[in-house]
Formats: sequence, structure tokens, C-alpha cells
Amino acid sequence: MEKIGLYGGSFNPVHLGHLLVAQAALEELSLDCLSFVPAAQSPFKPDATLAPPRERLRLLRLALAGHPQYSIDDQEIRRGGVSYSVLTVRDYALRHPGARLYYLIGADHAPFLPKWRDAQELAQRAEFVVIPRPGTPEQPLPDPFRGRQLRGFPLRVSSSEIRERVRQGLRIDLLVGPAVAEAIHKNRLYL
Repeated sequence: MEKIGLYGGSFNPVHLGHLLVAQAALEELSLDCLSFVPAAQSPFKPDATLAPPRERLRLLRLALAGHPQYSIDDQEIRRGGVSYSVLTVRDYALRHPGARLYYLIGADHAPFLPKWRDAQELAQRAEFVVIPRPGTPEQPLPDPFRGRQLRGFPLRVSSSEIRERVRQGLRIDLLVGPAVAEAIHKNRLYL
């Protein structure tokens, strides 16, 4: 049975914490592949200001270069508007019948899963893998969601902290990797 990981998020910008989560998911779940699925707009962050989609996709390509086990699926960006995970999970279920789907989410999102669009269907179609946040207790999945906690490599770094460092003119290369840092600075993102 094929095992596919789906890693949704804004990736605004992608950083080494995201890559460590992806590596842990591949190893702990014995995934055949993992797709990064950047959102066009989160339904829970309607006022969030995101870098342009093409820039976020470029940063993802730079960050994932040389890692063939990862792919980028831009379907949510192509759909535009508010991104709903259930549409992406439906698409994967249709394209990969019989595959086991794992959806990675941050621990801070786990309690809100019942509020996600078509939550019952989502709970039926995918297993959820909760990404721990350093210094916070393990977050159980609400019923009827099933899944597990990722042990991983917890790293206390966030995209919002990186954006703030860019605004302050501080180094980010060790947090995002040199190629991503160069692209952010060159294209004057997050200023």
C-alpha cells in the first residue's frame, strides 16, 4: 500500500523547521513520498499577509532542491481563494486509490480540526500527524480524527519570527538555508 504524506501550510517562508518535520515524517511513517501543499489563503487566518504565491513556490523549490522524496503540489494556489484541505485530500484519494494518506498539522491546529470544512469526510480519508511545538504538551486529536504525534526534531522557529528578522535586518540564512535567504533578500520579501 502506498503511503503519502501531505504537508499543508502557508510556508511564508519555508524554513529548516519545516524540512526537519518532513524528514521526521518520512522516517517515522515510512512514507513513499511527501508533498508540500502551500495554501493560497488559510480560512483561519483571513487577514494574513502572504508573500506572492510564485515567490513562496520559488522558495519551496530552492529549499527542496536535491531532495527527490519531496514534491510541491500547487493545487491550492492554482485554485485560489481560501484553501480547504478537504479538497486536496479528495484529489489525492481520487488520484491514488487505495493509498494511505497522512496529513501533517501543527499541534496548535489539532483542537480546531472539527471546525475544518467537511471535517467528518476529512477524518475518514486521512490520518493526521500532529507536529509537536517545543515546550507545549502533547495535543490529542479530537474525535473522530485518528492519527499520531510526530516525535521528530522539534525546533523552535517560526515563519513569523523569520519575517520579523528580515524586517529588522537580522541574519536568517541558518534558519532557512542560504539559497532561500538569498532569494528573500534579492527579491525584497517580507520588508
